[in-house]
Amino acid sequence: MTYKETLDWMFSQLPMYQQKGIVALNAKMDNIIEFSNALGNPEKKFKSIHVAGTNGKGSSSHMLASILQEAGYKVGLYTSPHLKDFRERIKINGQMVSEKFVVDFITEHRTFLEFRKLSFFEMTVGMAFTYFVAENVDIAIIEVGLGGRLDSTNIITPEVSLITNIGLDHTHILGDTLEKIALEKAGIIKPRVPVVISERQAETETIFNLIAHQLQSKIVFVDTLDVPKYKTDLLGEYQQQNIGGVVATVKQLENFEVPETAIINGLQKVVHNTGLLGRWQVIQENPMVVCDTAHNKEGLYYVLKQIAKQKYDQLHMVLGFVNDKDVKNVLTLFPKEAKYYFVKPNISRGMDIDRLSELARSQGIEGKSFDSVKKGLKAALASANNNDFIYVGGSTFVVAEIV
Repeated sequence: MTYKETLDWMFSQLPMYQQKGIVALNAKMDNIIEFSNALGNPEKKFKSIHVAGTNGKGSSSHMLASILQEAGYKVGLYTSPHLKDFRERIKINGQMVSEKFVVDFITEHRTFLEFRKLSFFEMTVGMAFTYFVAENVDIAIIEVGLGGRLDSTNIITPEVSLITNIGLDHTHILGDTLEKIALEKAGIIKPRVPVVISERQAETETIFNLIAHQLQSKIVFVDTLDVPKYKTDLLGEYQQQNIGGVVATVKQLENFEVPETAIINGLQKVVHNTGLLGRWQVIQENPMVVCDTAHNKEGLYYVLKQIAKQKYDQLHMVLGFVNDKDVKNVLTLFPKEAKYYFVKPNISRGMDIDRLSELARSQGIEGKSFDSVKKGLKAALASANNNDFIYVGGSTFVVAEIV
């Protein structure tokens, strides 16, 4: 198979949460454990840091990788979803896995994958872990796909676990309260492995303390530490919350030497070192166009706070969502005085623009509808003057179409 044929097979043969939503979820660990056994248990052959959380886990994972690269280590990075190319999910020192490795891995294991009916995510985790062992990484940063307890990545025993924060996202899968969601995320805490909590929340603090105590794991709440303010090339003031957890995690790492210069340089070169896309990313200036992958109420709260601090004549919002989000609730955050361009991301889960318009109107928001993200952005650019500000977002899949 060619690389394209291999991806087509992976995407179509087996459901992918990114495209299909809950039907793609296999909420048990049997498959990944069997696959890992067949692969020779690669998860036991490299050191790792495990990162979970509702918001900030992607940025935090990339920050950690960048810092450890600056300290001179060979660093694997496994994240999801991808924006443009599947291979963004699996990197070493910022370089994506080769097309050849992807093709060869799927070709070699295709019979097993078909027979066991592995999910897209399960096969990707097996691929990433195998690649990190083959390339002999010093450490890998592993971002949880969804939740934690039953996530396919949860076969690792890391050096440190990091939980960024807990918000109401994927409630139809993880539970409809912060406490229930915290229980799922806390599933990555391992016996006698330190865990860092980036953001203390009254609803979740007791759960994390209880589970860490049961497992005899040291627990570190970042707000108890005196973490200095660091600069980062990831724009958006909300990144400061992530930095605290990242620095605390680095400090918990044993047998790795990470000088202060590596922390400073690593945080300032995240995009350069890792290739991260879509976090308060400036697409152009005059007029300013910014996109961000924030896609739930907590994430968008911070993005909109950041937008409110910008100087502009008129604000334009190019917005699209997916069906399994509480969009009506999310829209309560958005300013009424902006000009809105409603778009549908090009995936089956993409929310229909008529439905989005209807929900927006119920919140007193009026706008025009476009059947693609690019058409919506084109209309916003045509309408804007050089001193205006255009925001593109609402979903990772909206951003994917313009970066």
